[in-house]
Amino acid sequence: MPTNKGITVAREEDPDLKQAIVRAVLADLPEWFGLPDATNTYVEEAAKLSLWVACYEGQAIGFIDYRQTSKASGEISCMGIKKHFHHQGIGHQLVKALEADAKQHAHYLQVKTVDEGHYPEYDQTIRFYESVGFERLEVFPTLWDA
Repeated sequence: MPTNKGITVAREEDPDLKQAIVRAVLADLPEWFGLPDATNTYVEEAAKLSLWVACYEGQAIGFIDYRQTSKASGEISCMGIKKHFHHQGIGHQLVKALEADAKQHAHYLQVKTVDEGHYPEYDQTIRFYESVGFERLEVFPTLWDA
């Protein structure tokens, strides 16, 4: 299993390639992205958003995208890393790449995810975001469903 050495992170500009990368990565993560309509929305939106891609040996293995939500803030709209590459620091690399750019456009960066205690996978997601400096700010109990 590779370490984060040999992983490159770069911004992708091609809308079709962005969608293909997002589709391929999310297909490997059905525990998080198992709802076809929601997954298709992430794929469609990827074409219009700023997107960074993590590659290993020339293959896309992860991505993170960014949406400007107001003059002062932006958000991580979607992020995914193929399961084989989890827990290797790649997510940290992706967040840092996005943050470096986002600081030029916004004072605040947010991310929305399912609240703790509903699904083990999302509890893991919360721990990841806390590990890169995010704090819990607000809970929307019915943002996606009850």
